[in-house]
Amino acid sequence: MNSAEQEIEKGQRFAFGANWQEFLRTLDEDRIEIAEASLKELLQVESLDGKTFVDVGSGSGLFSLCARRLGAKVYSFDFDPQSVACTRELRSRYFADDPNWQVDSGSALDEEFLKSLGTFDVVYSWGVLHHTGKMWTALENVVQLTHPHSRLTIAIYNDQGFRSDLWLWVKRIYCSGTLGRWSMLAVFVPYFFLRTIAVSVVRGHNEFAKYRRNRGMSIVRDWIDWLGGLPFEVASVEEIVSFYESKNFRLINSKETKRLGCNEFVFVRDDKDE
Repeated sequence: MNSAEQEIEKGQRFAFGANWQEFLRTLDEDRIEIAEASLKELLQVESLDGKTFVDVGSGSGLFSLCARRLGAKVYSFDFDPQSVACTRELRSRYFADDPNWQVDSGSALDEEFLKSLGTFDVVYSWGVLHHTGKMWTALENVVQLTHPHSRLTIAIYNDQGFRSDLWLWVKRIYCSGTLGRWSMLAVFVPYFFLRTIAVSVVRGHNEFAKYRRNRGMSIVRDWIDWLGGLPFEVASVEEIVSFYESKNFRLINSKETKRLGCNEFVFVRDDKDE
């Protein structure tokens, strides 16, 4: 397995961690509270006291932080070393030297690494597994982090058919080098900006503010993540639900999109012999 740095150098991977480092410059208590509320809503809980929580591909570390604030014992890992650094930075800021929040480097494709971690009450991987280059393998691998009654929470890019193929082409250009990156930024950032303004006018509310209220994230940083996000794979709602139902998981909550972006799923493991 190549390192994240090698894949970035080859144009095969977006520098997710560098993007997250920029996001941390904007992170404040308001964003954290919004993200925390969104996590509670998705998991359908008020607290994670006494629970164990693994953040598979922790990125900025924001949702690891939220889980820890909600009382969980947290284990965070990421393949991208800059993302690991971001998560460690948040741990240092808010839970310095806390034995109940561990941050490591690791990959969802590394079965031996995953086996070494044991199982968790909540397995959380939002917008990550479609960036591994082997999405279905990663979706399979995270099952071993669960035990009966674990909650498995994932978000996977929606399959838009030919549109997904076009976006893959855009991402490859973005990651091809400096010229490709700046050309895609020059074309799409103004487009995203103007589209968001137009939607705000039509709907009568500020879509920029609404985006922040949804998960506490940065719309601009997510635009860049979207443009460059290689590796890139997609799946339909039906494919994901069928895949996990075949492995004794029951869907208990979901948020679906009809366009670009992620479908969100929360499953609970219901072993037949339990």
